[in-house]
Amino acid sequence: MAKQATRVSYGQALVKYGIPNKNVVVLDADLSKSTMTTMFKAECPERFINMGIAEANMMCVAAGLAASGKIAFASTFAMFAAGRAFEQVRNSIGYTHLNVKIGATHAGISVGEDGASHQCLEDIALMRTIPGMTIINPADDIEAQMAVKAAMELDGPVYMRFGRLAVDDINGADYKFELGKGVELRTGSDVSIIATGLMVGKALEAAEKLADEGINARVINIHTIKPIDEEIIIKAAMETGAIVTAEEHYIMGGLGSAVSEVVCAAAPCPVKIIGTDRFGKSGKPAELFEEYGLTAENIVKKSKEAVSMKK
Repeated sequence: MAKQATRVSYGQALVKYGIPNKNVVVLDADLSKSTMTTMFKAECPERFINMGIAEANMMCVAAGLAASGKIAFASTFAMFAAGRAFEQVRNSIGYTHLNVKIGATHAGISVGEDGASHQCLEDIALMRTIPGMTIINPADDIEAQMAVKAAMELDGPVYMRFGRLAVDDINGADYKFELGKGVELRTGSDVSIIATGLMVGKALEAAEKLADEGINARVINIHTIKPIDEEIIIKAAMETGAIVTAEEHYIMGGLGSAVSEVVCAAAPCPVKIIGTDRFGKSGKPAELFEEYGLTAENIVKKSKEAVSMKK
């Protein structure tokens, strides 16, 4: 299978879908080689603006461009997009519901050696608090490129979460991306594993391991965390009676929280949340995944626990 970081997919999609759309303007905070917006700059320099290391100002400029009828893509690391510039995203983009698309790269602990200061694990939680903000966390190259296209076509603010680490493709060329719709990748009747981002691949791996032990796991990819697909979650809860969520994010406020809110309200069942409640640290991504329990093996363990809690 092909491996590609979703941040690369972001750059490619900006070129593929952004250049034909004359309203698209791309902004970057002096990280274009890392966010891959340099691809768009090379093809369309007149619609690219390097704002320098001034993320808060970039969000305000993006809001101004959107208010003038442009589709503004504001690009930087997730830690800066969601953390440093939160006030500007909230007030200048969210409150005014402007057509700004935030391309947040280098999310999660898979940033690795960059360490805790740059490993953004709270961005989904922060963005979920902003009314009207759409949040997309793609799992692979194909999904990431389609997510950019969908965001470009949607009128309103969008937060897109991309990774630095190359990941395997899990979707085929015939994959159909729909905002707000989860994707059932594997059927199952004993437990539902609901994952997002790079954890989707690990969820599929875990399901194979569980099958070897006689446990039939359903796997669901939630690429749009807000608005979340309540229907597919309720169906999973009612049909399998146990859920495990997996995300490269804090367990507070992310996918697990969003799924739990739906389950508690409509179809109560045991829910195990896989994520972290600690700051990251410097290290190789594979080692960090192991330390923080973001592995197929831990998904297997938590799935068994969830199944044992079923009445």
